[in-house]
Amino acid sequence: MATDIEEPTLTVDELAARAGVTVRTVRFYGTRGLLPPPVIGPRRVGHYGQEHLSRLALIEELQHQGMTLAAIERYLQQLPEGLSAHDLAIHRAVVASWAPDSAEEVSRAELERRAGRPLSAEDLDRLVAMSVVREAADPGTYRVDLGLLRLGVQLLDVPIAHETILAARSVLLKHTRAAAHELSLLFRDEVSERESVEVVKDLSAHMQPLVVQALLTTFQRSLKEELREWLTEES
Repeated sequence: MATDIEEPTLTVDELAARAGVTVRTVRFYGTRGLLPPPVIGPRRVGHYGQEHLSRLALIEELQHQGMTLAAIERYLQQLPEGLSAHDLAIHRAVVASWAPDSAEEVSRAELERRAGRPLSAEDLDRLVAMSVVREAADPGTYRVDLGLLRLGVQLLDVPIAHETILAARSVLLKHTRAAAHELSLLFRDEVSERESVEVVKDLSAHMQPLVVQALLTTFQRSLKEELREWLTEES
């Protein structure tokens, strides 16, 4: 995975303020190995960067989903090494998708406030194509998936045509639905007909984060290999 080019410049106080946590929390996470150590600069002052911010946001989302600290530690230990802030933001978006429904109806002004930037008509079309936003029943109101909004806004600056986004979405829907079907057949074999609906739901709740993480990690590695082969052919 590509690492961030931006040099760490935040002090622990600045990091805590931007992440909405206490300095004590930042240091506690550091001692537990949930956060990588800071870069030590002049006068032995530690500096933090976007990776630390993204990792704190991921930890917050995992806690929001009800995971214990021990479970969060296991989750983070299973992540590939060298993840950039962008990679961690993708994982956070995936974690947010575990919630039954993270969508809210907001006005255009509120949508732009949460996006952190003005949104043109073309921007909205691209967010709709990525299933991040869709128009609600009331005029001027939008239903936005808050778990995907930050990632969707970042993708607005990627030079990809609107039609390509639609095509990519169709490909992902096709293959993820097929993978979900095959996995569900495997899990059904592990549950007997005598077991209750509650047992099945409990198994699903435990397996979903593990399966999603495995799919995401496998896809990222496969995409990296595809890009490497493509660049080799072009050179």
